[in-house]
Amino acid sequence: PRLINSCESSGLGAVELRTTHAHGVEPSLDKKQRAEVKARFDDSPVTCIGIGGNEKLHHADPVQLKAAMDATRAFLKLSADIGGSGVKVKPDHCPRGEQRDHTIERIGKSLQQLGKEAADMGQEIRLEVHGSCAPLPLIERILQIADHPAVGACWNCNDSDLSGDGIEKNFGTVRDRLARTLHVRRLDEKRYPYEKLFGLLRAVKWDGWMLLEAHDRPPEARVEALRAQRAYFESLAGIKKS
Repeated sequence: PRLINSCESSGLGAVELRTTHAHGVEPSLDKKQRAEVKARFDDSPVTCIGIGGNEKLHHADPVQLKAAMDATRAFLKLSADIGGSGVKVKPDHCPRGEQRDHTIERIGKSLQQLGKEAADMGQEIRLEVHGSCAPLPLIERILQIADHPAVGACWNCNDSDLSGDGIEKNFGTVRDRLARTLHVRRLDEKRYPYEKLFGLLRAVKWDGWMLLEAHDRPPEARVEALRAQRAYFESLAGIKKS
C-alpha cells in the first residue's frame, strides 16, 4: 500500500514489483493473497506492470538452469494472477572457460521456451540488458535465437550502450525487439544521453513503460524526489501541462 500511495502521490503511473525486496509479492502468496494484491492495484490509478525477477539464464549447470526457468515460470503465474503483464529476467554472465557462442545459444533457447509459455499466459519475458552480457550486439544475437514475439529486450541505460559506434548504432540492434518496459537511472544525471534516448524511442514509436531504477540511497522525502523525476521525464518527453 505504501508503494502504491507513493506512486499515486508523485504522479507515477506504474510499478514493477521487485522480488526478494520489501514489496513482499512473491510466489509464496496463496490465491487469496494474490487477489488482494490485484485488488489494491485495481482500486488505484497505478498499474502493476509485472514482476522484476532476478533469475539468471546463463547457467551452464543444467540443474541451476532448470531451477532458474522453473522460478521464472512461477513468477509468470504470479504476474498473471496479480494483473501484471510480464516478468524481467537476466542473461546475466558468460561463464568462465565456456565458448561465448555456447552461452548465447543456451540463453536464447531458454528464452524461446519461456516465451512460448509466457504467451500462453498473456505475459511477456523482458530480458534485462545486464551483466557481462550487456553489450547490445550480444543481446541481439541472443534475441535472434529467442525468436518469439513474447520475448523482448529491457533497455537498461548502461555505460556499454555508448560503446563502439555509439548509442544510435547499439539501439538499432534491438529497436525491433524492445520489451514494453525499460529502465532509466535518475533523469537529472548528466553522464547518460537521455535526450538522445528519448528521441530514439520517439522515432520507433515505442509505447511501453519507462521505469525509474535509481541507484542512490532513497531520500527521506521520497514522494518529492519522485515528483522531481516525473518533472524531468515530462520535460524530456515534451509533455506540456495544461
